Amino acid sequence: MLSNKRFTLEEANELLPQIKLELQQLQLMTKQIEEHYISYRKVKANNVAGSDDPLFELEGKLDFMQMEFSLYMGNITRKGVLLKMIHPGLMDFPAIVDGEEVLLCWKEGEDQITHYHGWNDGFVGRRRHPDAK
Repeated sequence: MLSNKRFTLEEANELLPQIKLELQQLQLMTKQIEEHYISYRKVKANNVAGSDDPLFELEGKLDFMQMEFSLYMGNITRKGVLLKMIHPGLMDFPAIVDGEEVLLCWKEGEDQITHYHGWNDGFVGRRRHPDAK
């Protein structure tokens, strides 16, 4: 789902603390899903033919974890924010700078959003936002 939302630098930075918390939750969930999947694969490899009970429970939990993960992803996209990477976190906020459609860009570890890039430039094409402090 692509939103028509366009952020000002101020709006994006005001939303950033909430986005950071949601990113942390996604990172934790990713780790938990990976660990659960490894456990599932081990049980499946050692499972005796005809004994599906442990697999059924593990598959159900894995399905639930993936649905929960999708809901968290949806929470971010419904705000109009584009999640580019989870590890390390990389987010884009659609904006207009000098009349041009751009993406305000935030990478995990940065205190605030100070850069932007064109839709086709990617992270390497980042430029400092004229209003960044």
